[in-house]
Amino acid sequence: METTTFAATDGFPHTALVGVTDADETLAVQGDPLTVLPLASVTKPLTAWGVLVAIERGLVDLDEAAGPAGATVLDLLDHTSGMPMEDGPLRPVGERRIYSNAGFDALAAHVADAAGMAFSDWMLREVTLPLGMAQTDVTGRPSAGARASIDDLLIFGREVLRPTLIPAALRDLALTVSHAGLRGIVPGYGAFADNQWGLGFELKGDKSPHWMSDTLPAETAGHFGAQGSFLFIDRSTGLAAAFLSAVPFGEDHKRIWPPLTEEIVTRYGRR
Repeated sequence: METTTFAATDGFPHTALVGVTDADETLAVQGDPLTVLPLASVTKPLTAWGVLVAIERGLVDLDEAAGPAGATVLDLLDHTSGMPMEDGPLRPVGERRIYSNAGFDALAAHVADAAGMAFSDWMLREVTLPLGMAQTDVTGRPSAGARASIDDLLIFGREVLRPTLIPAALRDLALTVSHAGLRGIVPGYGAFADNQWGLGFELKGDKSPHWMSDTLPAETAGHFGAQGSFLFIDRSTGLAAAFLSAVPFGEDHKRIWPPLTEEIVTRYGRR
């Protein structure tokens, strides 16, 4: 593992913890990889993985009813259930892609009912302990309340690159555009006519401006969070990378993240 400094973070006025991994091992870190910080919405890919494990175990199904009337587990995973960001009126299922914390909390409650235990206990038993994510706390909101270290996010990144808890085919489905062609908003970046999303993972698509570099492939999957965090998976280069800062997402993050994501894949992608 290389200890490094990423040029794109020069002048960033906050903590900038960064890590890069391939499917086998951590390749590089900037800062302390064991410091635990809030993930905010980077919690959602972790929660989605717990849901996918429940699907693999036969406890729930993508097409079964969940959330508001007419919605399914799939609709909650890909933000097409019509549920609002938090509280508010419902929209018709499948009309738009409405990014929803409320939807992910409802999704976790649905899995908890099926599993017969609190969702945090399900996540601990079926995801974080089996993967060895010892610094990860999943007792907060399933939509945005987890805390973790760079080290643990890279463990999770390796799991997405080479899954052990779910079949590769289910992983592939999670990283494939679901309900293509729906308009929606990426918080902090605006509305897009085709706001591509998988199951718990945003897909870059052709969105611009975006938190990932324009040079990254459309299939690049990931998530960012309101506490200045991100995780991305670029299977074309065999990389996953994470960023933690524990400060509210803002202009400083928007300035450095695109060049940082490009620097990561340029320096550490498959050669």
